Amino acid sequence: MNALAATNRNFKLAARLLGLDSKLQKSLLIPFREIKVECTIPKDDGTLASFVGFRVQHDNARGPMKGGIRYHPEVDPDEVNALAQLMTWKTAVANIPYGGAKGGIGCSPGDLSITELERLTRVFTQKIHDLIGVHTDVPAPDMGTNPQTMAWILDEYSKFHGHSPAVVTGKPIDLGGSLGRDAATGRGVLFATEALLKEYGKSIAGQRVVVQGFGNVGSWAAQLISEQGGKIVAVSDITGAIKNSSGIDIPNLLNHVKENRGVKGFSGGDSIDPNSILVEDCDILIPAALGGVINRDNAKDIKAKFIIEAANHPTDPEADEILSKKGVVVLPDIYSNSGGVTVSYFEWVQNIQGFMWDEDKVNAELKTYMTKGFKDVKEMCKTHNCDLRMGAFSLGVNRVARATLLRGWEA
Repeated sequence: MNALAATNRNFKLAARLLGLDSKLQKSLLIPFREIKVECTIPKDDGTLASFVGFRVQHDNARGPMKGGIRYHPEVDPDEVNALAQLMTWKTAVANIPYGGAKGGIGCSPGDLSITELERLTRVFTQKIHDLIGVHTDVPAPDMGTNPQTMAWILDEYSKFHGHSPAVVTGKPIDLGGSLGRDAATGRGVLFATEALLKEYGKSIAGQRVVVQGFGNVGSWAAQLISEQGGKIVAVSDITGAIKNSSGIDIPNLLNHVKENRGVKGFSGGDSIDPNSILVEDCDILIPAALGGVINRDNAKDIKAKFIIEAANHPTDPEADEILSKKGVVVLPDIYSNSGGVTVSYFEWVQNIQGFMWDEDKVNAELKTYMTKGFKDVKEMCKTHNCDLRMGAFSLGVNRVARATLLRGWEA
């Protein structure tokens, strides 16, 4: 089941739990706007190259739309629609005043020079500048993009609309980016894990943790969890996978990854098949890479007691059912990886106020939001007698549905 079909399925199950009528369901599912633009740029050798850029703006009932821009060769419109919709429910679960969006450009960023990437980003911004905005749609970095990409968007947008630092988040600190934003999604995963374990009378100290995906989110989650006494026993990324049942030395691994661009060859652990990472023996499994990695083929072999979804849509619905029967507790992505968008919200607030916070304040506010979010999800689980995924979806859908009705937007 692809990401869009799975997201629609979860939405419909939540809508049924909430008793939403079919007209309201339809209006909540249909995207507000889908944008597709041609971006032609001169390459460094003087030839012209054309790329397709797009933005899916899903819903703005609760506030400006919010979501990443990804640069990837296989940008799939269905997946981006799903991720835009997930952002709508995620911002509602986090209880921040945003809707959902997602977008990107079909390209291979590794094949383009820095100057080509800058030209491409500026042309894309020129095509969509009147459709994004501080109070309309606020992009952020995603796969294949970074703070530099956001700096180019900010600069190009400001040529048309005047200095507008709040038009994008995930910017460099020097241009109004927020302290703590880089670690935010990983730190949110830490706070989400702490909240879940507390329900079971446990703490992170002594838990054996496997992290699949050692990019920004996975590496920060691993670092912060190990600082709290958690034992990271296996890690994987695109280059390979390593295992050490005594616990991997994360600071050493971070240095190795920086120097070698991947975990492969790290001497502080044994090399293992990356495909086996999800079924390694552990207490907590953190999928922090791509979607759909936990499916009906491997769900039955998963040994973890808790799965914390740091990636978007890592677990297929069929796998959910298998895991549920095994008694595995899954903390859903629309709650557990919402730390990034929450600190993006803090960045937006700081830009609008023109008053920046110190990092301790950012992290303390994030902990408050993540702890409250978990409590709200648990309340919905009790009200509707459902699992955490349906608790989170029904919480998000309910908040958006109420805002839609209050604004008089129902069909």
